[in-house]
Amino acid sequence: MLRTARLLTLAFALLATSCGRDGGGALEVAIIGSPQDLFDQGARLSVAGQHVRAATVEGLVGLDAEGQVTTALADRWIVTDDGRSYIFRLRDGTWPDGDELTGESARDALRQALRRLSGTSLAQDLAQIDEVRAMAGRVVEIRLKGPMPDFLQLLAQPELGLVHDGKGAGPMVARRNGDMAVLAMIAPERRGLSVVEGWQDRVRELRLHGLSARHAVQMFDEGQVDIVLNGRIENLPLVDTGPLSRGTVRIDPAIGLFGLLVEQAEGFLGDTAGREAISMAIDRDGLIAPFNVSGWNSTTRLVAPGLAADLGTIGERWGGMTLDQRRAAASQRVAGWRTDHEGKPVELTVSLPEGPGADMLFRSLSADMAAIGVKLDRVKPGQRASLALIDRAARYADASWFLNQFHCGLQRGFCSSAADSRVAEAMAASDSAERAALLAEAEAELTQANAFIPFGPPVRWSLVRAGVPGFASNQWVFHPLPPLAIVPK
Repeated sequence: MLRTARLLTLAFALLATSCGRDGGGALEVAIIGSPQDLFDQGARLSVAGQHVRAATVEGLVGLDAEGQVTTALADRWIVTDDGRSYIFRLRDGTWPDGDELTGESARDALRQALRRLSGTSLAQDLAQIDEVRAMAGRVVEIRLKGPMPDFLQLLAQPELGLVHDGKGAGPMVARRNGDMAVLAMIAPERRGLSVVEGWQDRVRELRLHGLSARHAVQMFDEGQVDIVLNGRIENLPLVDTGPLSRGTVRIDPAIGLFGLLVEQAEGFLGDTAGREAISMAIDRDGLIAPFNVSGWNSTTRLVAPGLAADLGTIGERWGGMTLDQRRAAASQRVAGWRTDHEGKPVELTVSLPEGPGADMLFRSLSADMAAIGVKLDRVKPGQRASLALIDRAARYADASWFLNQFHCGLQRGFCSSAADSRVAEAMAASDSAERAALLAEAEAELTQANAFIPFGPPVRWSLVRAGVPGFASNQWVFHPLPPLAIVPK
């Protein structure tokens, strides 16, 4: 009955919206987060900051609604046969201040962007860049230390938007209106492009709101916003994921990291056997079952299974054991550790975000730990914890992205210098088979160390009003704003 009442309320809200809103008016978009996220300027951008940056600060290439690499400041490019050189031809046009868009100015802007990202995990991926050169006229060359099949996908990230004289080249411009960001398309001629007659009639403003998940869902149900972005597992219970919600709740086929990072490798977690025991005890399918997410597949692998260069040499762990058998083995390790430590109980803490979905995760994890004699307590994000939830969508589909998230230089928790060395060797390899083999060795090193306890892919969702064009679910969980500004026909 409660679900029926909720659906009726939503139906009336949709009817009121379709009758009362002008199709050419602004599109209201809520991005779950804080209002300040919309105005991020630093190197480490929030999800809202990434979307605004990508809309207002183009890079050499960008991402379309389906998550495919598309043209931006560069309108074409070639890759040399050895995969080490990417040569970009810039489009005809100017920077916002009227300066000519040249190879030299684009090179300088890209170098500045790379320096700004120093110390971030994205910088680990970008370390493959050996040199950025300006060639004749409007040509830029990026030389790599070794082949990187997904380099264009990496180059399309919002953080690699190019700034000239403090401004990006669009295609949108943002202004602040209180806690709201208003984005509008820039006239083609202001971007140094050809004049397009009547272009204003084909686009609309976007009004972006940074809201809590509960507030965003409420405003969507009431017809006050048309799209909600950045839904995560901690707030998924706020929406109905049943069969009648299809077409409104959009689940992204995300790849990435979703699991527990060992932050404090001490006590029971001080050796690999103890860390493995925790991983063995978790019922991964049971964690996600209450969320009613179809198509989600658990994994015990650190790197997402089935990537293009996956050799298949690393499989799922404990394949010959049932969950009960795994828990029996883990219980023995807990009992043995307690015997060696004068009966001291095994007590761990886990850092989880706030939200009803996180509450559900904690209840499941707590029960899993209790099944092997471990007491689990919860702390807030940022507090000292034994384990911390890592919930991060991948930037590109290569094992190197997954492995770089655990690089010792990031100081995020337990790591492996041996794995870092294998990754470095892989990135310098010219042969694709050798590269894949070295990345597999790095994954094996981190797996053996039990530095990370994987659950499966991240869970990401959006709410999209019927009839809103320009949105597509994709594995990168990135939904560019300019396509949403196109007025539906």
